[in-house]
Amino acid sequence: MHLRNGPGPAATEDQVLGYERAHRAAVAPVPILLVEDHVVLRDGLRALLEVNPEFEVVGEAGLVEDALALASKLRPAIVLADIALPDRSGISLVRELAALDIGCRVIMLTAYKTEEYIRAALEAGAGGYILKDASFAELVQGVLSVASGRRFLCRATSDLLVGRYICPQDQHPVPSLDCLTKRETDVLGRIASGESNKQMARSLSLSVKTVEKHRSNLMRKLMLHNTAEVTLFAIRNGLVNRV
Repeated sequence: MHLRNGPGPAATEDQVLGYERAHRAAVAPVPILLVEDHVVLRDGLRALLEVNPEFEVVGEAGLVEDALALASKLRPAIVLADIALPDRSGISLVRELAALDIGCRVIMLTAYKTEEYIRAALEAGAGGYILKDASFAELVQGVLSVASGRRFLCRATSDLLVGRYICPQDQHPVPSLDCLTKRETDVLGRIASGESNKQMARSLSLSVKTVEKHRSNLMRKLMLHNTAEVTLFAIRNGLVNRV
């Protein structure tokens, strides 16, 4: 490679990425821990990553607890984690890994494409946010960028945040706890804490049918669609502190 004297054309993004990949492949592969509870997806992701000499998948986990133990033992540079995990959220994993201070960075690899999740992950300290329908080239670029100390958002995620910033008038009003009754707020916190409808019914001296009605009403008012979204909303609003 010859160095040019004087100004020359700026390197393209693909050229920069190519330099980073070549450098890392020559030095050492990036050690990666995969945290995904769907085994088929995890196996496919491992196969894709290991085709590239700049990456080495050093471990796999399907639960936050297992991921923490493996991260402490294996010291990966990058943790690729889903948000929806069976025992706790991937956002909890980001915070708990930061508390361990082992020097790894987390990239959320998820299907959740909402501003609420993206902001929650970044506020927790995630180094990147990539959607599962992103291209593999974007995933490669994201891992290399975050491993180099930068933050990375896949194109669709970045477009969403920029669009909300540029055109705030197009945003729907953000639901708040103010729209819930005291009973609905109580049920919201209990859902996020992992209680089943039967457990809530016993604790609150209500019928299961009444609990289901409160659950349906609060999800409709808050425009939430599943338990993972309910949990994240409760966390962001200080109703639970376990994740």
